[in-house]
Parts: sequence; C-alpha cells; structure tokens
Amino acid sequence: MKIYMISLACITLLVPAANGNYVILGHIIDFVLNSLRKVPEIIPLYPQPKYVDDNPTYDFIIVGSGPTGSVLANRLTEIAEWNVLLLESGEEPGIITDVPFLCGPLEFTEYNWGYKSEPQSGFCRGCTDGRLEWPHGNALGGSSIINYMIFCRGNRLDYDRWAGEGNPGWSFADVFPYFLKSEDARLARSDRNYHRQGGYLTITDVPVRTKAADAFVEAAQEAGHPYTDYNGARQLGVGIEENMKKGIKALNIFKVSYIQANLRNGRRCSSEKAFLRPIRKRENLEIQTGSRVVRILIDSGTKRAYGVEYVRKGETHYAIAEKEIILSAGALNTPQLLMLSGIGPEEHLQDLGIPILQNLPVGEIMYDHATFPGIFFRVNESIPFNQVEALLSPASYIDFKRGRGPFTTLGGCEVIMYIRTDVSTDPDQSYPDMELLMVGGSINTDFGTIYRRIFNIPPETYDKIWKPLEGKPVYQVFPMLVHPKSRGFIKLESRNPFDAPKFFANYLSDPDDTDIRTFIAAIREIQRINQSPAMQKYDSTLVDTPLPGCEREIFNTDEYWACALRTLIGSLYHQVSTCKMGPKTDPEAVVDPRLRVYGVAGLRVADTSIIPHPVTAHTAGPAYMVGEKAADIIKEDWNP
Repeated sequence: MKIYMISLACITLLVPAANGNYVILGHIIDFVLNSLRKVPEIIPLYPQPKYVDDNPTYDFIIVGSGPTGSVLANRLTEIAEWNVLLLESGEEPGIITDVPFLCGPLEFTEYNWGYKSEPQSGFCRGCTDGRLEWPHGNALGGSSIINYMIFCRGNRLDYDRWAGEGNPGWSFADVFPYFLKSEDARLARSDRNYHRQGGYLTITDVPVRTKAADAFVEAAQEAGHPYTDYNGARQLGVGIEENMKKGIKALNIFKVSYIQANLRNGRRCSSEKAFLRPIRKRENLEIQTGSRVVRILIDSGTKRAYGVEYVRKGETHYAIAEKEIILSAGALNTPQLLMLSGIGPEEHLQDLGIPILQNLPVGEIMYDHATFPGIFFRVNESIPFNQVEALLSPASYIDFKRGRGPFTTLGGCEVIMYIRTDVSTDPDQSYPDMELLMVGGSINTDFGTIYRRIFNIPPETYDKIWKPLEGKPVYQVFPMLVHPKSRGFIKLESRNPFDAPKFFANYLSDPDDTDIRTFIAAIREIQRINQSPAMQKYDSTLVDTPLPGCEREIFNTDEYWACALRTLIGSLYHQVSTCKMGPKTDPEAVVDPRLRVYGVAGLRVADTSIIPHPVTAHTAGPAYMVGEKAADIIKEDWNP
C-alpha cells in the first residue's frame, strides 16, 4: 500500500504545475508512469524461466492474454491432461495499473503498443498529423490493463443477427449463458435473472459519482429517456410512463443509470487479475511474458499449423502444438500475425514477398466505434466536481485504500445512455444507433496534460477551445456511433514482424453520409437533454467557441457540426471484424462459426476480430464471452 500512496502522490502533485507548461508536465507524467510500472513486486506473481527449452511441445498454444486469451488459458487447463502455453508479448502489469483514475495516462506507457491510424482526408483533419491514437494493450492482461473498465454486453439483436448470417450457436440465447458464466456481479440494482455472482470477473458500480452525473441522469429522465439496466432485459429500457403506472417514483429511478465496471474493491479487475492470477500455479499452464510471436508455423503440404516462432529477450524460439494454436492477439495484432504467416489477401502478400499459404480476406474489413470530443457544457459553481482538488486531498488516499473516492473513477466516465435517433431506419424499434457517454469533467479538467493527447488535439486548438475553461466546472458527453456504415482496413507495412501495421480507419466515408447524420442527431439529443430542468438549475450552457477550421460555418448549424466531426474525432478502441466469422459461402469470412481458420487445420482465432459487425457495447464484455464460448467449442471438438 505504501507504493500505491507514493505512486498516486507522484501523479497528483504534478497537477498544479499544469497551469504553467502542460507540454513539459505531460513529459513528466510519462516519465513517472513508466518509472512506476518498473517497480518490482516483492514476489513476482509469474516467475519467468531464465532459459527456454528448444521446441517444447504442448497440447495448445494461446497467443495473447487479453480477455479472450486469459479466459481460454483458465478454462482449457481445467482439463488436467491438457498442457497449455500462453505467450504474451508484454510484461506482468505493475501495481500502478490498479488505479482506475489513471486509465487515460496509461495509454502513454509501455503497456500500450502505441499504434496510430494512417492520415486520411475525410476525418481527423484537425488532429495532430491527421492521425488517431489507437491504444492496444501490451501486457499480461492485454487491453484490459489500460482500458476504461466499462462493462457492457451489447444488444440481443447484435447476437441474433450474428447467428442469422449463417453462424449457428451465436444467437443471444446461445451466448447469454457465457456472459453469466464469467460474472461476479456486485451491483446495487440490476435486472433480476440478468446477472450472477460467483464467476471470476467482478462487475460493480463505480464507488464515486459527481453531482454533475446525478444531474445528467435526472435530466435524461426528464427528457423522456427511461432508466434501464443496460446489461439487463432491455437496452433502451422501460418508459417513464410505464414505471409511473406501476407506482415507481421518478426520483427513485434517477439514481441508477450509471456505468457498470470491471472493478474489485475500487481497483481495476483486469483479465489477468480475474482469470490468470487464481490459476497461475496450475502445473499444466505455462505463462511466458516478453514473448512476441512473429510467425505461425504451417506445413505447406498439409496446410496444418503445428507451432509458433517467437522472440524472447532478443532470441528466437519455437514451440510446438499437438492439438491447436489459438490466436487471441486482438483485432489489430491477430490479422497482422496471420498475414505474416502467409494467410491473407493474395495480392497484398505477393506485393510484400510473403509466400501465400491461404488466400483469405484478412484485415480487409475493420469497423470501429468513433466518438466526438467536441460537445461540452459550462455549469455554475454550485456543482462542486473539481477532480483535481479532490485528488489532492489527503483523504482521497485513505478512501482509495478502502476502495472508494476519486481514484476509483473510470477516468471520469460515469453515465451511459443508448438512444435511437430519428436517422435510424432499422426495422426494430428497440435497436439503438448511438451511445452517449457522460463524463464528469472535460478535456480541460487536467489542464491539457493527458486527455488532449488521447484525442490528438493540437496545442493551438486546445488553447483556443479548452484553455479558457481551465479550473471551471465543465461536463462533457461523448456520442459514440455504435453501428457505423463506414469501414476501414488493415495492411502490413512490410514483411518485418516488428513494423507496426497500417490502420486505415475510413471514418465518415459512407457514401450517403448516414454516419455524419446520425452523429448530428445525437448531438441534438444531447443538447435537448441539457435543456431539461435538472441541468438548467445549474445554468448548464453549451460552450460555443468554434473549432479552428470551422469558423466559416454558423455555430450549431448542421453544417457546423459536420465540419467539426470531420475536424476532431476519436476512437473508443472497439475494432472488430478484421478476421470476420462467417459461413463458407461468405466471401468476407476468415473463420467459420467454430472459430477455425478456413483452409488451415489446427488454427483458430478467438478474440474480437471475429465479430462480424459492430456490437452495441464496449468490446471487453463480448471478448470475455468469446473466450468462454471458444473454450467450450474446443472441449467439444477434442472430447467428443
């Protein structure tokens, strides 16, 4: 606990200096975080072998220890006769990752691969170098070490349509038991029969809430949005009128529409902590960190995968799998590894001189959840939610030790809403097309040290829009496009496995501008909610400083917001479909409904890359589900 206190003190004592030079402060925070991550545990949880045997043989080799890979390592080693090797390119996470509040700064440490999207003309034209930050976890626990810990399963239609496209076994009725299997829910209020206790993965309410979040929930209710457990029976919920008819007072509803999070005693509950730590001493599980897989070994004659090549401490090693290799490296790294191994688009691999073993559309489809950081509101001083002041209070350190207080906040994220805009043409009226993520602060809250950099906002733009708001109460709502029409793709930079892939996000590129129009409809709904009495009693006012590059448009017109969306936009890091699941007749499919790579025996993909279309969720929840279901599929296939 002393190290916790020192760590938190080092971070928070830097904040007052932000009123000076926030660029220097950002570098200091980077240095402190990277130093703290190297503080050794008194006893390492996962001692590593000094030497690795040549060509050791296992039943299964799992590549990647994010939510899906960690679940698989846990569930497959339940069978004592099976030996499993789990390879992770990153290292064991340090204690600093336990602090939820630091999820934003963690993106700028070695726990992140540090990927960026390629510059493209149709979006992010006001971002630094025209590029998006695309964090991807590089540690034992994968992206669950650096994400914002928001737990959301998605809408039942996501899965029913997944199954309806020729993927039997993936309907909501099929996958719902796997969500429950993982779960240890400790929620104050939730829909009966939609949660359980006793699983490995802890899900709780966030211990601290700002007054602004309470007001926003109440305002949303006043605007006609119902309370719902978004992981419960209905994602869009039951209307206020229906609740009132049942005698439920609106005031009792206002307090419960908050984020459900992967926290345990106020600390991050990552996939490492949930699924690996309890089983780390199983004799049939070997975990190697710092081990970067660079190629899948495949017999070119039989087209059977039989092992992996990986680099550890600068030396090349090989490991053999008697049964299967399972790729769980995530939606960005799994397609890279497949293509490096000769599995991918024929023309692209030929251009790079990579021998082709199987022509498949790997990386040719990539969806992501885009979000907009440019709509935020000033409130009067009667909402005391100065996060910096709270963090500097000595009481906050004591509170964190007890699992509460400002250090337990998810980087400021507090409320989730799912809405259906008037742009939606989906025939099912219960299917949302936007998520609204309310934050009890804004990009100015940390004086431009971290959140500005998360969205690649240039200093001059920050200085014009957010700097005048420093030290003032501001709250922000991020609209997130849950079912984008635009889709991107991934290419290899070269045949060198240590070169980062090239990511083309293609945001807002759909030909009929549906994505833009849906965003604007969501912005209008945010403004309507803000006009509700619950927010207006705090004089909540839209900040109307135009973004640089959009000054020619009249502020708050549709034309202005279209310009703003193409000027500043961000990612919530929910990439899917890069190794799409589909039936054999689907020309876009890479894996079949049992996660087997088409045309290559002994090789499966199990992570969010197989999800065929974006789900109405933050993707960590579905990633855990994929791991649970994949484990049962593999057990069925090898124990008929």
